[in-house]
Amino acid sequence: MDNLSEALDKLKLASSDSTSDSVESCLDCLLKALANNNTEASVKIQEMGVLPLLPSLLSPQSSCTPKVANVIAEVAKNEFMRSSCVEAGLIPPLVQLLNSSDQEVLLQTGRALGNICYDSHSLQAQLINMGVIPTLVKLLGIHSHNTALTEMCLIAFGNLAELESSKEQFASTNIAEELVRLFQKQTEHEKKEMIFEVLAPLAENDVIKLQLVEAGLVECLLQVVAQTVDGEREEDIAQLKTASDLMVLLLLGDESMQKLFEGGKGSVFQRVLSWIPSHNHQLQLAGALAIANFARNDGNCIHMVDTGIVQKLLDLLDRHVEEGNVTVQHAALSALRNLAIPVVNKSKMLSAGVADVVLKFLQSEMPPVQFKLLGTLRMLIDTQAEAADQLGTNGKLVERLVEWCEAKDHAGVMGESNRLLSALIRHSKSKEVVRTVIQGGGVKHLVTMATSEHMIMQNEALVALGLIASLDLVAAEKDFVGASLVSVLHKLLSDERSAPEIKYNSMILICAVMGSEPLHKEVQSLAFIDVVSKLRAHENKTVSHQASLTEQRLTAQS
Repeated sequence: MDNLSEALDKLKLASSDSTSDSVESCLDCLLKALANNNTEASVKIQEMGVLPLLPSLLSPQSSCTPKVANVIAEVAKNEFMRSSCVEAGLIPPLVQLLNSSDQEVLLQTGRALGNICYDSHSLQAQLINMGVIPTLVKLLGIHSHNTALTEMCLIAFGNLAELESSKEQFASTNIAEELVRLFQKQTEHEKKEMIFEVLAPLAENDVIKLQLVEAGLVECLLQVVAQTVDGEREEDIAQLKTASDLMVLLLLGDESMQKLFEGGKGSVFQRVLSWIPSHNHQLQLAGALAIANFARNDGNCIHMVDTGIVQKLLDLLDRHVEEGNVTVQHAALSALRNLAIPVVNKSKMLSAGVADVVLKFLQSEMPPVQFKLLGTLRMLIDTQAEAADQLGTNGKLVERLVEWCEAKDHAGVMGESNRLLSALIRHSKSKEVVRTVIQGGGVKHLVTMATSEHMIMQNEALVALGLIASLDLVAAEKDFVGASLVSVLHKLLSDERSAPEIKYNSMILICAVMGSEPLHKEVQSLAFIDVVSKLRAHENKTVSHQASLTEQRLTAQS
């Protein structure tokens, strides 16, 4: 430690009237001390006030510069030293050195900046604002043959790409081409993994997704999949997962997805289709997720249903009723739900037996699967009266829906169950479906749904309740009273925030329940006529007209 103190004293003197030889010998001593005991040596460097001297030694022309940057990189390995490095003003001169042509200077500078800014979003953001991203991308292109420098750039990209503010800067460079070119040259698993770790956060940006597709990344990923699909080594399994996950991520961008779909004739689309019947769960999963992503517009959905994709997904689901891989079930159901959105696909998918296969998962205890199952059935029966009738009279389904309507721990499942219950009634308009829902105990849930914070759910509930009242008021009467339906309607009509549709359907429902004596009494006791008469002046003509009709009805039956 005495040698270190002496070297630090000499460095302080040498930095003022520097002869590069004396500075260099001091730096050698510092590096030796840091290698021997980094923490202790760093404390000493801080105590003796050497850090503020270092910016003046970071000259592009000086032969000492790589060693100065190396000292900073070693010191900044300690978390407690990083703020001191910032305060000493080391970041600006280090950033300037990234324009150097000396590879050793570049390497040590990159290490120093990386260590100072490690795990600090604010410092990384500062680097982004200082323009390091275009500089580093340029360095990667120039020095791609230098393994150490390449790795330094990749580590920097991996850290900076986590920040949203970096994406725009990356998108304005040729990072996509550089990374794809670098990936194509790699043979080692570790090197490919390093590049993957940069690609994943970058590919979250839609502009960069398209750049990566145009740079040929997809072909690289398909090659990795082909090479690793039958591999049993851990690194093969890891690469297969990373490559197929990244493939799915690229399809989340509308432009990149459409470019790869190529009207359903694209070789990438065809290759992804071949993953679905695979025996490898990871590929099955990626294949199903890819189909779900391709199925994001009506044209693609119609083409895929017409070319037989539904059967491939049904076969996949059938394989997983017993095997029970939850992620694959979830992905396949997601794909079917998306495919069922265009009206022309619904009857075709129902004829293919989609509803029957989906119902096999009714006993699943996994909320993600339950959620997608419900969404798929709801999409399928939209405007399909016969299917809604068939499913709505399925006692086991209705019983399960009522059970899930109480799944308070899983808001998504609870919401979708309510919406499907309502949809079965609205699309079937069937007395038998209404009876099944009443017997299954679903009415109270629809009344609760009418108080949802989401207007669309409120409206769906009110329309379904109106149909129940008009199709079988006698059977529903007890449940309506028990669920305080009249009180709920009074609140909806009194609330100024209620949308016009909500007010309109609430009044329709009031008129529908007037045929029940106990409900009629409740309507009278809550003085509905006062609330309704105010709505005659509503700015929405449909609401004001319905208010006049409802008021007449209430007056006539008072």
